[in-house]
Amino acid sequence: MMLTVEIVKMNEEHINGVYEVEKKSFPSPWTKEAFHHEIMINPYAYYLVLLDRERIIGYCGLWIVMGDAQITNIAIDPDYRGKKLGDQLLVKAKEVAIEKGGSVMSLEVRVSNYIAQSLYKKHGFQPGGIRKNYYVDNNEDALVMWVNL
Repeated sequence: MMLTVEIVKMNEEHINGVYEVEKKSFPSPWTKEAFHHEIMINPYAYYLVLLDRERIIGYCGLWIVMGDAQITNIAIDPDYRGKKLGDQLLVKAKEVAIEKGGSVMSLEVRVSNYIAQSLYKKHGFQPGGIRKNYYVDNNEDALVMWVNL
């Protein structure tokens, strides 16, 4: 099936779909309320959704504060992985960060998530350190990665 994808700014109507992708993607998913807070209240947050026609198949959240852009979360629906959609979402996130005055972008990724690390390295991210016991579901360490924009 041919994908017809577009990336748009997240709004309130997207919360349920983003939450579904979140639940499929992470062992300790964010709540719907957390996403609502991010897009409606947090002045530093900017969220993108990846749509296939009207269906939400991915998203990426950013916090942009004084030149620093932090990816809070990024996920592709498991049914749509392996189609270079994470690439598209990451490129758009970097563009948004630059538009909003970002000069550096960072993120945390599980030390065991080599697939994601490979994607980030492809986009210029470099390892910058370890956050010990970062993930609450299993106390796994996080690798901090960053890139100059």
